[in-house]
Amino acid sequence: MARTAFSHPICTGISRKQLGKVIVELVGPWLAREEARLCERRGHERMRAEGGGPDHQLVFTDRVIATLVILRFQLPHAALAVFYGVDRSTVTRAVHEIRPLLAARGFSVPGRPKLRLRTLADVFAYAAATGVELRIDGTETQVRRPRANRPGRRAFVSGKRKQNTIKTTVISDEAGRTLWTGAIRPGRMHDQTALKTEGIDDLFVRYPQVKAQVDAGYRGLARDFPGQVTAPPKKPGKDADAVEVAAWKQARKTQSSAKIPVEHVNAEHKAWRPLQRWIGRREYYDQTHLAIASLVSDRTAIR
Repeated sequence: MARTAFSHPICTGISRKQLGKVIVELVGPWLAREEARLCERRGHERMRAEGGGPDHQLVFTDRVIATLVILRFQLPHAALAVFYGVDRSTVTRAVHEIRPLLAARGFSVPGRPKLRLRTLADVFAYAAATGVELRIDGTETQVRRPRANRPGRRAFVSGKRKQNTIKTTVISDEAGRTLWTGAIRPGRMHDQTALKTEGIDDLFVRYPQVKAQVDAGYRGLARDFPGQVTAPPKKPGKDADAVEVAAWKQARKTQSSAKIPVEHVNAEHKAWRPLQRWIGRREYYDQTHLAIASLVSDRTAIR
């Protein structure tokens, strides 16, 4: 009964067809990781036929579904355990097994179901080969404030939101399809600095044909690569005449319209509750964001 109810798209955030594909895709890596874990625990290879021993309280399909429901609504693990009739630790163990597999899937490419983008270099190579103009933007998610007297406590204080946040960079194409999510850094770090730590300067040099639309937070990239990166124009001075101000407003509106697809991508990601406000441990946020973005990219790739 729990599997039937929780497999509904309202609970998992994806269609049942996509759910089936995800289960088939993850079962191989999960079995390999599980066998490696058991082998390490035993200290030797298995000595009896595969399938021997006690069965899992949660079969693999239920593990995937439970993880998706938690990613979708950030439910307490104990609450989900009640529906499945298992202990809370069983659900927690399932999430820790499936979430890394989802995060490592990469991002779907429109029209190429077998190709997935996993790194920023993959995105630039894909954009150079297909002529896609990239849209780049940063997004922030509020997190719990670190405890007092801990090193790096101020690193999460966002200057823009005045909250403790984690900052993530999102890249999409002109149709609002997720191509990459990464450069996950504490909220105090500037948008452009976070992206530069991923080596984006070198990628623009290696792929001079790749172009991108960015917001004012990446104006330094537009200055360094004027033929490739387009940022909003600077506001005219107070002594500017009406013609100059009107031209600036029109240019700003045109550039904003060109960049709006990545804003829609951010909105799709934040339809999942953990990315609205993360209440879990910060060391698990990276996996959670990447897993959600990977699932969203599967849906947007078929537009």
